[in-house]
This record gives sequence, structure tokens and C-alpha cells, in this order.
Amino acid sequence: MNKGTLYIISAPSGAGKTSLVKKLISEMDNLIVSVSHTTRKSRQGEVNGKDYFFISIDEFKAMQIQNSFLEYAEVFDNFYGTAQQTVVDNLTQGHDVILEIDWQGAQQIRKLLPDSTSIFILPPSIDILRQRLESRGKDNVEVITRRMQDAVTEISHYSEFDYLIVNDNFNEALNLLKMIITANRLKQPRQANLLKPLLSNLLA
Repeated sequence: MNKGTLYIISAPSGAGKTSLVKKLISEMDNLIVSVSHTTRKSRQGEVNGKDYFFISIDEFKAMQIQNSFLEYAEVFDNFYGTAQQTVVDNLTQGHDVILEIDWQGAQQIRKLLPDSTSIFILPPSIDILRQRLESRGKDNVEVITRRMQDAVTEISHYSEFDYLIVNDNFNEALNLLKMIITANRLKQPRQANLLKPLLSNLLA
């Protein structure tokens, strides 16, 4: 069985990462999103175990002590972490796995799993990014201002990623994500394993 590929997808808040990933996994086979643990409160419509595992700070710290996280970071005064065993199990079973994490988490993952593929989603402009944050109606002015400041820091790490995609047109950005995953799945080692009977026959 082929081992799956780990995809790191990062973006500043408001760039459309979550919407793109949700659409991506609904249209591509054998592609799953790793559900992160977080200490932040759930938002309206979010489901525990589907969007995030919502846990207390004490529970999060206990998992840290047990080295249960592949990566973790503090974002907007809340902690987020990726459970190591869940990711490893899915990759071993041949599933391609997506991690939606920030640049700090991406750095940690690349050190531990250098074979991962990283993708950064950019907004078409700073003004449009602010408009998207404001139109969501989820945050007050103070939070939006902080998110905009953090967006600059996030974007400054773009050069650490394998691929850059501008989410100006949603469908175009989605198609580019599909192209990256499809191209990775067509790489020689993975295809050679899948096509062993054909290759044996052709070379007989």
C-alpha cells in the first residue's frame, strides 16, 4: 500500500483557506482533513470532533506533557494542536491528509515530516482581506485590527512554502489545489507501486 502524502495548508485569517479545503475534500477521493484540538470556544455551527476537538487548557497541557502533539501553537490567546497518532495512522493507511495550520505549526511539521507538501493561500490584496474579515461579521473592530496585523506576519513566511496560490477567484484557486494534489499523486514512486502489474507485463 502506498503511504499517503501530508499537505500543509496555511493562510492569513480571511484568505478563504477553510472554504477551499472543505470544497476540496468534497470533490477529491482519499483526502481527509486532520481535526485539530483547540482551547478556544466553539463558534455557532461548529461541531466537536468535526471542526475541532474543543478541550480545556488543562486537557491541552496534559496532552503536551504526554508529547501527543505533532505540532502546536498559540494563536489569538488560544492553543491549537495536531494529534500525532491520528495523522500517522491515516498516512500509514494510504490516505492523503491535510493540516490547516499557521506558519509556526508548518515549521514544526516540516522538521518532523520533511516529505510533506506545503501550500500557502494568499489574498488578492490587503484591502480585500480586510473586507472579507469585516463581511464575516464574526469579530469586532479590535479583533479585526489584530488579525490584519497578524496577517502581515503570516504572509511574510510565504517563501517557506512549496506552492503559492492567490484566492482571488474561488473556483480557480480550488482547481489549482486539485492540480497540486493530482500532480503529487502521479509522481513515479507512488505510480510505480500502483502500476506494478502493468509495468511487469510491459517489461516481460
